[in-house]
Amino acid sequence: MGKTLYLECLAGISGDMTVAALLDLGADEDRLRAALAGIPENGFSVAVGRVKKAGIDCCDFRVILDAAHENHDHDMAYLHGEPEQEHSHSHAHSHAHSHSHVHRGMAEIRAILAACDMTERARETAMRIFSILAQAESRAHNVPVEDVHFHEVGAIDSIVDIVAAAVCLDDLDITEVIVPKLCEGGGTVRCQHGILPVPVPAVVNIVSAYHIPLELTGVEGEFVTPTGAAVAAAVMTSQQLPKTFTIEKTGLGAGKREYARPGILRAMLIAPAADGTDETKDSIYKLETNIDDSTGEELGYVMERLLEAGARDVHYIPAYMKKNRPGWQLNVICAQADIPALERIIFAETTTIGIRRMEMERSVLVRRQMTLETAYGKAEIKICGTPEGLRYYPEYESVAAIGRKYGMPYREAYRELAALAEKKDQGYGDR
Repeated sequence: MGKTLYLECLAGISGDMTVAALLDLGADEDRLRAALAGIPENGFSVAVGRVKKAGIDCCDFRVILDAAHENHDHDMAYLHGEPEQEHSHSHAHSHAHSHSHVHRGMAEIRAILAACDMTERARETAMRIFSILAQAESRAHNVPVEDVHFHEVGAIDSIVDIVAAAVCLDDLDITEVIVPKLCEGGGTVRCQHGILPVPVPAVVNIVSAYHIPLELTGVEGEFVTPTGAAVAAAVMTSQQLPKTFTIEKTGLGAGKREYARPGILRAMLIAPAADGTDETKDSIYKLETNIDDSTGEELGYVMERLLEAGARDVHYIPAYMKKNRPGWQLNVICAQADIPALERIIFAETTTIGIRRMEMERSVLVRRQMTLETAYGKAEIKICGTPEGLRYYPEYESVAAIGRKYGMPYREAYRELAALAEKKDQGYGDR
């Protein structure tokens, strides 16, 4: 059973802040270090400790580079365009200046990930983060993705951050990630290519491509790094928090830069909370759009994708549209938290340019699931409570499997499973 993570990015997000917050939530540091030991590079180490940000105790994750490698950030004066003097080296993940650079492309990144001791799920997450960064740099420099050799992702400390974030997410068994918005600063920042406006082009490309809400705070400074934006885009499954929820655990990750707004990323493991109302009353959302120029194959594929992404129900209604064109009205029933992901699928896979959205109240029967052991094998049964009593609904896949195996008509198998479930549930099935 996976967990739901809420990332509160009121002070932005970077790679190291993300890793620190996940470690503070309880991700296994030993497992993280074992994965990082597989990176075929030397000249770096990692340190995990505690720091104070605005008086608040936070976890600090730091990549320490030797003299042969470049750190991304220098002191604050240099970062924001003042002439270079003697700089103390600090780590924050997105920019650098005049040291020699190792430019690693996607082929080199794939080889590095293949050498790391991590699960396939973690490796896929890391690859997705790198791919998002590559696409952002590709658009910024107008070159093919495979030809991108960009400093920010190729630098060893960013590689460590991305691998570490993927390993920690996997270790915590995070399957849902809610990111309502990213808060960003303003002004300019110095990077490898010179002085750029905040948000930098890679961040702009990522939040644009993945429809991540961005709030400009007006505070001087770069709060959202390209690595941080790519992590958010790669793992975000929703932008909508539940109306009510319980917080199971909180992790605080510290940033390295000193701005007027303290650099703290708060990560929370949350769960839906009962609100004390009648459990047979709740609300559901319907997404609706008209389509008149898609094929039946395309619409069937869209339905499959929507159901896989969490839609409760998907159906089409024949409709006559403008100029008497025959078309289809697509209706998707879903939970509020699933709306952003489902709308992205509809826009990507159909020709629609608008989606209507409405909240609907509904009455639902109290229900539970039962696994029934029978002479035919296991069968899944849905049990619903009504004012007149309980109803037993064998699930289609179970009925169909038994019907095929024993040559029974579907209705006969259905009735027999329903009767067996009622007997078993009422406590006299074994007499």
